Amino acid sequence: MRRYNLVVILFLLSFPNYFLPALIYGSEPSENPDNSNSENTLSIKPDDPIVATLDSLANLKVYKNLELNIESFSKSYFDFPLGFIPEYSDSVYKSRFEELDRMSPIDFEYNSSVKTYIDLYGRNRRDLTERIMGLAELYFPYFEEQLDKYNLPLELKYITVIESALNPVARSPAGATGIWQFMYGTGRLYDLEVNSYVDDRADVIKSTVAACRHFVDLYNIYEDWLLAIAAYNSGAGNVNRAIRRSGGAKDFWSIRGFLPRETRNYVPAFMAVTYVMEYSHYHNLYPSPPPFTDLNVDTLHINQKLSLRNVSEILEIPLDHLRYLNPSFRKNIIPASENNTYILRIPQEYTGKFVTNKEKIHNYKTPEEIRQDELNARMEETTVHVVRQGEVLGSIARRYGCSVREIQRWNNLRGTLIRPGQRLVVRAPKPANTNIVTDNNVHVVRSGESLNIIADRYNVTTSDLIIWNNLPGTTIYPGQHIIVRPSDDIAAHNIDSEKQIKKDKTKGEYQTFIYYRVQEGDTLMDITEMHPGVTVKQIRELNNLSGEVLRPGKKLKIAVCGQ
Repeated sequence: MRRYNLVVILFLLSFPNYFLPALIYGSEPSENPDNSNSENTLSIKPDDPIVATLDSLANLKVYKNLELNIESFSKSYFDFPLGFIPEYSDSVYKSRFEELDRMSPIDFEYNSSVKTYIDLYGRNRRDLTERIMGLAELYFPYFEEQLDKYNLPLELKYITVIESALNPVARSPAGATGIWQFMYGTGRLYDLEVNSYVDDRADVIKSTVAACRHFVDLYNIYEDWLLAIAAYNSGAGNVNRAIRRSGGAKDFWSIRGFLPRETRNYVPAFMAVTYVMEYSHYHNLYPSPPPFTDLNVDTLHINQKLSLRNVSEILEIPLDHLRYLNPSFRKNIIPASENNTYILRIPQEYTGKFVTNKEKIHNYKTPEEIRQDELNARMEETTVHVVRQGEVLGSIARRYGCSVREIQRWNNLRGTLIRPGQRLVVRAPKPANTNIVTDNNVHVVRSGESLNIIADRYNVTTSDLIIWNNLPGTTIYPGQHIIVRPSDDIAAHNIDSEKQIKKDKTKGEYQTFIYYRVQEGDTLMDITEMHPGVTVKQIRELNNLSGEVLRPGKKLKIAVCGQ
């Protein structure tokens, strides 16, 4: 028998990484935890909100395409093999919880319910727990600073792990928002502003201060940290009701059975998270860091309106990263002013580039914003009349104090035929006496000009202008830049595009066909309004349409009069 014992000892010593922790902390068969203070052994339901919150980290965009150095995780505190999951007895857990309890004003206790959530974070969702540990490097320094300022237990920082899994853009089905998951009403009580542009509940700094104030108020009510934590989750009303139903008990484990199911699990989950985070290296868990930590993020004071998209475009920072660092700006707009400044958080390496390009960032406009500005300018500079039954160009011209010829020119009309419902430009500012050519190839459209007028000026055809500028029709508007002399690339493209244009000399004039791709919601009447002079009947005949609904993406041939 002694010989066999010697063989076993030599075998264990041959694999110290696997068996040394168990030898140190207890290798006896797992005993049943003390359930005297818990109603029943806890089982996590599929719809458990704590599990759903944890799983949301799997889709956090800031981790997408992030290359992690797996080798950096292979060296562990106990030199465990990569991916190895240590096992410990209940007596070891109890010993560690006694140490947690000794170091905190919060009453930490180990039981089967707590063990269930230790398994969730330490075994079943290890990869997500390591992401939380990585995110903690960014957020926990500030949480600890504020908790200490308000003389609160530092362990309360782990509430954010249960509430949001440290996901700054987390939003619950009930509407709770941000890392600390404030509801709208509770947030307003603690001065968290919510409007169309800004949601302070998602602001890590402001919401942390609000959470500290909230915990101070809850502890003043109950003078017990576990009850305060339960009230943070379910509200003081539910905790007060549970106290009454229990006969006036003032400790969590006594009233647990009278609380909502989520809150019954909430406190055990908090204890489990605290344990796993404090003893992570004993479970072979190590941080999976995001792109940024607290040490490499700068804060900039912004005092004028700023678009995060502009910052992203100019500094070449992924927009998802900016949203992750600045989650309180709901529409990617910082509505700052001289009297209302906001904080912009960016990676430290981009700070100098931001300062250098500050004016450019503020003035930058995306192509979509430029297009919208041009449309707005067009609407401000022109007056549009919708033709009614029986109206003719003469009566419309007299009404607006202009000539028929001007209406024809503004709307690119060749004749006087108009139809009810047609939209006509009837007033536009006179063109200024300025040089309208910005360079040798581009013309800036002035009010009153049509594509025909520009074509005549530069001795080209309207068809050329349509092709060179990829226009959907002949409608143009003031301020638009029109290519009037093509570069070599455009000229080459023109040769290919001419294959799609057919000219049929009928009645002494050319007819040019362009192609329009149907957009979602388009009707034939909408398309005729985009191409003045074109009728629904013409479109139907050219495209063999017989009243069917237009399919988005369908190409329609449009006849455009040219020269």
